[in-house]
Amino acid sequence: MKRSKSTGAGAYELLLAAIDEGTLPAGTRLREEDLAERFRISRTPIREALRRLETIGLVTHEPHHGAVVATLDHGRTVELYHMREVLEGTAAQLAAIHATPAEVEILHEMVERDRALVEDPPALAASNRRFHRQLHLAARNRYLDVMLENLRLSLALLRGTTLARPMRGLASVEEHAAIVAAIDARDPAGAETAARRHIHNAFKARIQLDGAAGGRDGEGA
Repeated sequence: MKRSKSTGAGAYELLLAAIDEGTLPAGTRLREEDLAERFRISRTPIREALRRLETIGLVTHEPHHGAVVATLDHGRTVELYHMREVLEGTAAQLAAIHATPAEVEILHEMVERDRALVEDPPALAASNRRFHRQLHLAARNRYLDVMLENLRLSLALLRGTTLARPMRGLASVEEHAAIVAAIDARDPAGAETAARRHIHNAFKARIQLDGAAGGRDGEGA
């Protein structure tokens, strides 16, 4: 049975999708009346959805502004990538144990398709999300999957994609290839190491991307 968007749960799905897709970017003020008009639902389910989003850290309250889409400062970004490194490493380790031959083949195919996208950062970013989702499913751990999904949603609060950094797209694809090779070899320790290295390198690219953006902002101030 399809859930009505007029319910709190339905409003939550709408707002979550808007944040995840970037149509409600970090820092956006979330006025109940504006959101109700935008999504054509009443303010009550919007209010319920905002409270729920606040519990998972995607919405916060600021003095004189009310509810806003949360932003991640450097400290929170460090924490986010630290946990990503741990959890993505665990997912790769478990995938090396539990992934079926068909799932491993799919991962190989995704890597090969991504080689053609290294000059298209937005397309590669979308494909990157699908790759990690497939990897998480292959790990066969529902609790880990929930934690990784929450982290993925938090990543939507970061501006831009690290895959737009020079040579980062190609490096990321090769890092994915190393993860899949270890999974294919049924090498849990190697898969974990490769996955952790991948997230470590992504974090370095994030620091560089945010630093470059900060520099541009400073020049314009």
